Amino acid sequence: MNRTAPARRTTQIFYASTLYGAATVAAAVDSGRFGPADRRILLVSTNSAVPETTTPLDRMPGFERLRGRFDEVLDWNAVIEPLHPGGWTPRADDLPLLQRHLRRLWRLGDDRLELVVESLQVAPALTIAQLLPEASIDVYADGLMSYGPTRNKIDPLVGERVRRLLHLDLVPGLAPLLLAEFGAVAETVPTEAFTKVIEELAGPGAAGPGDTEGPDGSDGPALLLGQYLAALSLLTPEEEGELHLRMVRGAVARGHRRLVFKPHPTAPDAWTKALAEEAAALGAELTVEDRPLLAEVLYLRLRPALVVGCFSTALLTASVFYGIGTAKVGTRPLLARLSPYQNSNRVPLVLVDSLVPDLEEPAGPALALPELTGLVAAVGFAMQPRIRPDLREAAVRHLSGPLAAGTRHHFTRRRLTSLGLPGGLPVPRHPGLRRLARRALRLKRRALGGR
Repeated sequence: MNRTAPARRTTQIFYASTLYGAATVAAAVDSGRFGPADRRILLVSTNSAVPETTTPLDRMPGFERLRGRFDEVLDWNAVIEPLHPGGWTPRADDLPLLQRHLRRLWRLGDDRLELVVESLQVAPALTIAQLLPEASIDVYADGLMSYGPTRNKIDPLVGERVRRLLHLDLVPGLAPLLLAEFGAVAETVPTEAFTKVIEELAGPGAAGPGDTEGPDGSDGPALLLGQYLAALSLLTPEEEGELHLRMVRGAVARGHRRLVFKPHPTAPDAWTKALAEEAAALGAELTVEDRPLLAEVLYLRLRPALVVGCFSTALLTASVFYGIGTAKVGTRPLLARLSPYQNSNRVPLVLVDSLVPDLEEPAGPALALPELTGLVAAVGFAMQPRIRPDLREAAVRHLSGPLAAGTRHHFTRRRLTSLGLPGGLPVPRHPGLRRLARRALRLKRRALGGR
């Protein structure tokens, strides 16, 4: 007597650490980017420096409107407490035991697993992937970093399991570099699905895309976006405070008299006071939006006439998804000092610098898509030549082409020299001299912090 084995259940586990990421996942689910599943789990994590002082994702305003897409919401912090999600990785000898423990804890049985994560290169996403070794992996992109190369070399036991890179079409026509070395297929999450999820988060009465008129019929305010770059060691607190003041001055010079500042949740309160005083001195009024709301939700609630920032992903969602005017501040100096060259913020900076008009200077034309594609490929190769050696030819083509002079500020001469790319210093041909030159370059790079 033949007995048919019961079909295995399918469980999909979606990992998210931000409301923006959860909204992206929800849009992907709504648009049918995932097949049917017997069980869908949203695994949330709080990765801030002090998670205990940060509002968890599943308690943020609007999250309840997303919850219905999942059968359960689980907390990764609770699984590994008191360890920090961003700092804990299991020892190789402990993996088998922890893998069995996790299957039992989450009642996974022998289910067929599909894992969907962000930022696979680092913990906790990488840790979760290691603890669920049988799971196929899809990665979704949380912002502009998807257009840059993978920041670390990933263990093939993890990387070869990646099937797709799901991303928002923030730069229409530009293909992401992230995880392409593993053959991951880039697939866009429909813009309409994402903006519909944002409308859910914003609640009833919010405006639609392209509407920049306030509820009272007046023009909307200028929305200033803070990123707290000092926390990433990209700027000093004093420099970032001055950057925000430049946003205020530039917006007022553009004729805006109503300003709204959206600070990073962990930014110092002293900044907002200084900005309000500066705005008042210039004859404008500045209010602070300190609730943990997505910038995209504010686009619908405030209907801003202008969005100003440094290199936030929200600048691209404003212009591409909602048709709102945008302006950048401070990208060029930040590009010059970003260290090491491999810093994963580089490609987001390149994109904003190339596509978004400057707040303080006359606007120049944005790069066309073919030129932008060549620039991103060249920067991607310069950042990660060992992970993406296939981009060398594209890098040489761009750096020796007609646009090289205009995009020179995206590269350091030291980096071009060390990689033998056009624009670098000539390297001696004699083998002995070449060895001495490479050694001197390494010592100089080490002394300057690895740039």
